[in-house]
Amino acid sequence: MLIYEVPGRRIEIHQVVLDFNGTIACDGQLLPGVAGRLQSLAERLKVYILTADTFGTAAAACRNLPVVLTKVDSQAGGPDKERIITELGAEHTAAIGNGVNDAQMLGRAALGLLVLGPEGAAFQAMQQADMVFTDILDALDFLLKPQRVVATLRP
Repeated sequence: MLIYEVPGRRIEIHQVVLDFNGTIACDGQLLPGVAGRLQSLAERLKVYILTADTFGTAAAACRNLPVVLTKVDSQAGGPDKERIITELGAEHTAAIGNGVNDAQMLGRAALGLLVLGPEGAAFQAMQQADMVFTDILDALDFLLKPQRVVATLRP
């Protein structure tokens, strides 16, 4: 569990839910540095990766990672992702994504982080996020270093 004490708000995170393509992977391949950060997060949180698996590579890319990989419907991924984090407990979930099918998940999560990475980011998702990052490593480090959350979210 990670706890972030923001003035006027206590955020207790039990799990992180990440989109695969466009967020932690580009063209179906895990981005450099992501595996190590996911290992570090998994020491403190349950880590879930949700994907429509556009390139068919997610299982192989995540094989040696301490994550739960879940395939979502390629046509209704947004509602699937929102349903999954609701079932997990959205009030204790940090979500990271970049696409239209991540917008509902980002808006529902206790912390919604958008990554504007090499595959871009959807405006609809950006509108639902609490924060925007230009690199997935920065977003993962943000979660791993609680003072960054406080500095960014304090009123």
